Amino acid sequence: MKFGINTLLYAGTFTDRHVKDLFGKFKEIGFDGVEISLEKKGDIDYKETLKELKKYGLECAAICGQFGIDRDLRGDKKEYIENALSYLRDLTEAAVELGSDLVSGPMYSAVGRANLESEETKKIHWNMVVEGLSKAAKFAEKYGINLAIEPLNRFETDFLNVCSDAIKLIKDVGVKNLKIHLDAFHMNIEEKNSELAIIDAGDLLYIFHASENDRGAPGTGQVHWKPIADALRKIKYNRWVVIESFTPENKVIAKAASIWRQTEPSAMVLAEKGLKFLKGLLA
Repeated sequence: MKFGINTLLYAGTFTDRHVKDLFGKFKEIGFDGVEISLEKKGDIDYKETLKELKKYGLECAAICGQFGIDRDLRGDKKEYIENALSYLRDLTEAAVELGSDLVSGPMYSAVGRANLESEETKKIHWNMVVEGLSKAAKFAEKYGINLAIEPLNRFETDFLNVCSDAIKLIKDVGVKNLKIHLDAFHMNIEEKNSELAIIDAGDLLYIFHASENDRGAPGTGQVHWKPIADALRKIKYNRWVVIESFTPENKVIAKAASIWRQTEPSAMVLAEKGLKFLKGLLA
């Protein structure tokens, strides 16, 4: 397993300035790579970012998507669907440029869209997402890129909450490069048993977010980490374990993720403490 840090801990819009300021610190703390959350194409210079990654011996773990209201594969407006597909193409191209094989995140719908829908509407939305993901995955396949879909908790989506539904969606889309992205924070809310969910995902699991129940440093809260570690070993997981967290310092992301208080003195302290725990647990 390799250990990464998601850039959302530091910025909603990750720019060339952040690349220069942070990559050296990530390496110093002990990370192997960075999951870059790309708000939009053009926020970073890919060539310079790759140069900085190589300079510090880091890898791009994945390109993580941000799916706002106007990026929605089950969008009520046609332009929302087109925006989502265009954005997924941008993320795919970024992954290629930065030497990653993965685009990650809740790419099936806009984050925050959560309603009690009729069974008929649910079926329509499911088919819309199957069609959209098929198009996105086929585009990504041409470049050797995988797409990993992330189930979210009930407050952030009504569409995909548990690993078993992600598996069903992948089967319905029917492409080889559609994978699963699991996050301990969401699993802690939604799964009956996080260990069994990881085992069910098996070799479809392509990235794992080590997130505590309060979004603080992994190992400081109520997530049952030992069974998670046992499950990752059982499926012989050998890809990225990434700390994804947020602090009130990043006001835009803090509001979106409902982060109202500090869990650690700073983002760097959170990252350092979390990585030390994860390496002790998994390395």
